[in-house]
Amino acid sequence: LKKRFDRPLRRRGIVSPVAKPMAIVTQAASEEAAEKPIGKAGGPEEKVGEAEALEGCSCSTVATLASSLVWPAICCLPLVLTLGGPLGLGYQNVFPRAWYDEEPVEPVRGDYGVADPRTVKPLGLILGILAVAVGQVFMLAYHLLRRSSLLGFTQHIQPEARVYDYLQGLKSHLSQPEGFALIGSYLVGTWMLGWMPSSYYSFAGGINWVHVAAQLLLQDFFQYAMHMGEHKISAWIYRHSHKPHHRFTNPKLFDAFDGSLADTSAMIVVPFILVARLVHANVWSYMAFGSLYANWLVLIHSEFAHPWDPVFRRLGFGTAADHHVHHRLFVFNYGHLFMYWDRVLGTYKSPSELAGKYFNKDV
Repeated sequence: LKKRFDRPLRRRGIVSPVAKPMAIVTQAASEEAAEKPIGKAGGPEEKVGEAEALEGCSCSTVATLASSLVWPAICCLPLVLTLGGPLGLGYQNVFPRAWYDEEPVEPVRGDYGVADPRTVKPLGLILGILAVAVGQVFMLAYHLLRRSSLLGFTQHIQPEARVYDYLQGLKSHLSQPEGFALIGSYLVGTWMLGWMPSSYYSFAGGINWVHVAAQLLLQDFFQYAMHMGEHKISAWIYRHSHKPHHRFTNPKLFDAFDGSLADTSAMIVVPFILVARLVHANVWSYMAFGSLYANWLVLIHSEFAHPWDPVFRRLGFGTAADHHVHHRLFVFNYGHLFMYWDRVLGTYKSPSELAGKYFNKDV
């Protein structure tokens, strides 16, 4: 345009209508260039950008590592009491010898198949319940920090974010009778009436992580079977057991134990009974298993993706997004802690398959 109009107009002494705005643009570009420091590609500006990117990556890594500390924190009570001897924090330093037994104990059961609770030492039971409670404190604190975006970027699993008051959610979580009253009653009853295998009353040996892993795997396997049974056996069973929990198609962390007594009995208590008979663990392994299981079960109901999810998914561990698939579609991902049983039996669906439709991307 400039070549076409400039030359004939200039011959007549007229300023081209194209040349004038182009001159203004050229002048503005020159002024902008003058303000920038002179340098080659990869100069100071690009170095600043690289530094900011590295800083963001570093912050993300720190946030991931800080978030992952919730896992040892969940097991902190049995860890401290079994490894804290040199610091004077071991159970042998803290509790009188008469309060516990190092060797396995077979409680004497009477004619009705129950032991006299006065003859059973309650320390292991008290510590076990306390271990779960301490784990819950750390897990709930982690959730509060994540919810407040104080542990890195927070990504909702589903696009529709559920808005709720944290304290109201906490109150609802702690007041669920099927979550704490029922399971607590099972723990107290089986311990104090002498129904646990003798090894569970032993304080010797510390945490056996093979036993903990076996307990978690078997608990999840039996829970998978009971879960699928509730869905598949009959509509009546589903309606009177698991359906109340499925009113949450977009669950939040505090919905984990919000279901029914029949549901908790079938999916949690019955597997507990079976696992205790199959894995003869000591009190510390039982304690670590109980705390990990209870808190992991809550974490997979979180409305947010967790920083450790990519690693968990590679290992076949259950993630919050995996469990959201079940709550959204009902017919996939019956496992909770692990996805092995779903993969073997053909009931697994990856959250990535629902990205953009039901779920956000990269969860």
